Amino acid sequence: MPPVLSMPEPICLIENVDGNTLVFNKDAEKILSEISQPVVVIAIVGKYRTGKSYLMNKLAGKRTGFALGSSIQSKTKGIWMWCVPHPQNPGQTLILLDTEGLGDVEKGDCKNDAWIFSLAVLLSSAFVFNSLGTIDQQSMEQLHYVTELTKLIKLKSSPEKKDESGEYKRIFPSFTWCVRDFTLLLEKDGKPITEDEYLMTSLEMKKGTDKKAKDYNLPRECILHFFHTHKCFVFDRPASKKKLRVLEELEESELEEEFVEQATRFYSYMIAESRVKTLAGGFEVTGRMLAVLAESYVKAIQSGTVPCMENAVLALSQIENTGALQDALSKYEREMDNHVLRFPTETQQEFLNLHMEREKEAIKVFLGRSLNDKDQEYQHKLKKLIDNKMNEYSTKNETASRDFCRKLLRQLSLTMEDDILAGKYSIPGGHKLYLMEKLKVMEAYNVTPGKGIKALEVMQEYVSEKKDVEAAVIQADNTLTEKERQLAEERAQAENAERERAIMEQNNRNLQQRMDDQNRSFEQHKEMLMDKMEQERKMMMQQNELLIAQKLKVEYCRAARGHEMFLGGAKLVSTIKCIRFIKWYCSCAISRGLCISSVSFSILQAF
Repeated sequence: MPPVLSMPEPICLIENVDGNTLVFNKDAEKILSEISQPVVVIAIVGKYRTGKSYLMNKLAGKRTGFALGSSIQSKTKGIWMWCVPHPQNPGQTLILLDTEGLGDVEKGDCKNDAWIFSLAVLLSSAFVFNSLGTIDQQSMEQLHYVTELTKLIKLKSSPEKKDESGEYKRIFPSFTWCVRDFTLLLEKDGKPITEDEYLMTSLEMKKGTDKKAKDYNLPRECILHFFHTHKCFVFDRPASKKKLRVLEELEESELEEEFVEQATRFYSYMIAESRVKTLAGGFEVTGRMLAVLAESYVKAIQSGTVPCMENAVLALSQIENTGALQDALSKYEREMDNHVLRFPTETQQEFLNLHMEREKEAIKVFLGRSLNDKDQEYQHKLKKLIDNKMNEYSTKNETASRDFCRKLLRQLSLTMEDDILAGKYSIPGGHKLYLMEKLKVMEAYNVTPGKGIKALEVMQEYVSEKKDVEAAVIQADNTLTEKERQLAEERAQAENAERERAIMEQNNRNLQQRMDDQNRSFEQHKEMLMDKMEQERKMMMQQNELLIAQKLKVEYCRAARGHEMFLGGAKLVSTIKCIRFIKWYCSCAISRGLCISSVSFSILQAF
């Protein structure tokens, strides 16, 4: 993956043309299509000129890359992408998405901002919102796009299907709020609080049902509703106003010490805690898959429709499963081609074992890339295609056996052929000489290795070809009595019949081995499919655990602050009741066969 790992600078992923048209960049698509690793995608959004690009450059481990700008104009248009090796996980690629500033007065189209915001949510596994000052109602109003996500993004294609609240948390990214130029003390009621507690306090609802209360609560409800994890970082001003103009040129020693420490903590958290981008069902997204999703979403927006995650995943599944089928078939052909030069195999079983090993490798390739293969449609196609290819290679194996055996017999019978032409056997006692030479040829043929599965048939063909020659030798041998001639002919016929019987038995054995191979192949496909399904089940359970843990953590924090809590229809008004509820919830999870070890450790440990 050299083109990705050596990507020297960001590239535009989705271009914003004239502030009203989004275009998917084909050069970026090409880069993404070469990334077969799972990707961790971190996207940042926020008002223009709030220092988003600086944080993204920090995550890339660079001082420059995403344009910082020093004027009131937004430098980033559309969505820019930077693919770098993940600094902690070698098997993953880190993709950073820097978006153009929201609320740019030069655009004058808030709908365009809404699409940029929703695309950042759709494409990322970690979503960062960047704002200035404090978390107050004004900054919440800047996040009004989050209240429109249900209008901008559809989870299901059918209007009859209702979106379940839990599905958003499964599919949407984590949420991190970065507050820049923060000047307040992190205190509440005279006591110090953490940044996360500051965020959760800011997300608390107001009581009441009037319009003012609803408007106040709506963005807060949406943040808690859509995103599975909530984190906060506050940053001091990095440098003086004059130095801010050349921020990317400054060494860390020239920046405010507090800011450097805060930026380091942000970097450490985002790198360590940001997860691989996944789809519903726990399917990990690769760069190639991300390109398909991005193009699908942009096309939907261009056509005037709302991006539908179910439709995008369906289209992605078709592309990935078709590619998985072709990759697997190519793998099978390459591996078998490597053995064609070593054909023929000594036995049919040896060939079938070779086929089974190569088929297993092909299935592994298919299952490694296939996505949401409903009813195993593509896997069944793969089975048929591999069976057809196996028949082709079986024919090649048989042809190689025939060619080898015929060439061998020609070489072994050269002396006998010359003697036939010279009339050496057309003399008294010639039949005995002929039998001795024929037996010598057959014995040498039988002990020669590497003849393959058509050895008996080729020998039978050879003997049949020499039938008339032997009959002529018998008739020409005047030392034989008529009875001896008759016995010689009967013996030749008996030998011929015995070879025919042996050939039939071998063919029956080969047929039975083919049938047994089909059964083994079916079981192999089934076993490997079941293994993948078990892996997917475990991934889903892990996803459930994370969601349960996060929900319980939020509710515990609410109860610990002395607020009423509603969860699962139960009204909990104290920390003690919250603890009891969590323990009850965990016991119910266990009774349903869910593994909650990580849940119990991460939640109950807090008590």
